[in-house]
Amino acid sequence: MKANESVTNYASSLRMYTNYTVREIKKICKNIGPRLAGSQQEHEAHKYIAEEMKTCCDKVDIEEFQLAPEAFMSWVRIDGILVLFSILFAWINKFVDIGFNFAWISVAFTGLALIFVFCEFLMYWEFYDFLFPKATSHNTIGVRKAGGETKQRIIFSGHVDSSHQWTYTRLGGSPLLFAVGGYGVVSMLYVFVSSILISANVFAPEVADVLRYIQLACIPGAIAVMFFVNFNITVEGANDNLTGTMASVAIMKYLEDNNIRFENTEVVAMGAGSEESGLRGSRAYVKRHMDELKEIPTVFIGLETFRDYDSIAIYERDMTGTVKMDSRVCSLMKKAGEEAGLDVPYSSVYVGASDAAAVQKLGVPAVTLAAMDPGPPRYYHTIGDTADNMDLKTVEKCLDIALRTLFIYDEQGLQDSYK
Repeated sequence: MKANESVTNYASSLRMYTNYTVREIKKICKNIGPRLAGSQQEHEAHKYIAEEMKTCCDKVDIEEFQLAPEAFMSWVRIDGILVLFSILFAWINKFVDIGFNFAWISVAFTGLALIFVFCEFLMYWEFYDFLFPKATSHNTIGVRKAGGETKQRIIFSGHVDSSHQWTYTRLGGSPLLFAVGGYGVVSMLYVFVSSILISANVFAPEVADVLRYIQLACIPGAIAVMFFVNFNITVEGANDNLTGTMASVAIMKYLEDNNIRFENTEVVAMGAGSEESGLRGSRAYVKRHMDELKEIPTVFIGLETFRDYDSIAIYERDMTGTVKMDSRVCSLMKKAGEEAGLDVPYSSVYVGASDAAAVQKLGVPAVTLAAMDPGPPRYYHTIGDTADNMDLKTVEKCLDIALRTLFIYDEQGLQDSYK
């Protein structure tokens, strides 16, 4: 049975659950507000979502886990400081000669800065998290059991938390964001390479001085990077990513209200915590449930930021393009898009990552459905991501694709290709 055959008037029903999704997002934004990872507000949102799940799920749990919320994006401040000190140490020997080449400290500092970028931001490892204060975050999981023997499972998930504001996205959108980011990265790389050349005495002193003077042009880049994130402002996060979270709950409501229970497919909805702090919630969930996730075929469908209709896409690569998503799950969602009347393109998370990447890396087949201008858009991680800035048409189409994905999976399971 196809999704559009599951009720008498599918189009009308789809609009009703789209309205439910948007209405609940507005309630959360109004009554709870921004939800920083590990905060009381995030916890309150989880409790609210759990109450909604209880109306349509057989089992609902709120699971807690520990993390260092500020660690993930703190590399921007740390790296800016390290680059500034690197420039300072690269200059010391020009004025002081005590028999020690201080430029090697410059090399060490910028090398450490590059390691932080790679480990924390590109690979999402908890590299220096032990240095930061810990907090408790949560995952909310609702399970709708199979009517008979459970032979397969599908998980729909969005993240509950919202991010700190990205300064340059707010001030100038993607052009300013990439200009500052590019300036900062080039500055870091230049200081690193030039400090190696200065330390190794590759060039005559006059040339080394030129390299030092060019380093001075990197100071604004280092300072700008330090203010990349405004840690004093947490955004509302209506689109990113209450849309994915409440769409996951809406799927469960659809099944319950229409008395649909699959014979052999267990359906799970999850509101993940702390995605904006390095995908910590989805990772904690998979690690805790690894045995049961491997007992039967399980797929993870990440639902992320349903805002920009023309940018609806299936992310077949994630984590800055380094993680390849399961091709079978991509094909499953591609087929669902076709049934929904769209030729949904494959795309990649070019910078950053989604929860599906963490799940895929831990061995559970996963994919992300998203609808966000990869620009990124002006509202991304800013106070512009409000409940008044949602797009009903986009939410409805993405919910349609998600529902069709569910029904195709129940009927055909995980295949290399779909009829």
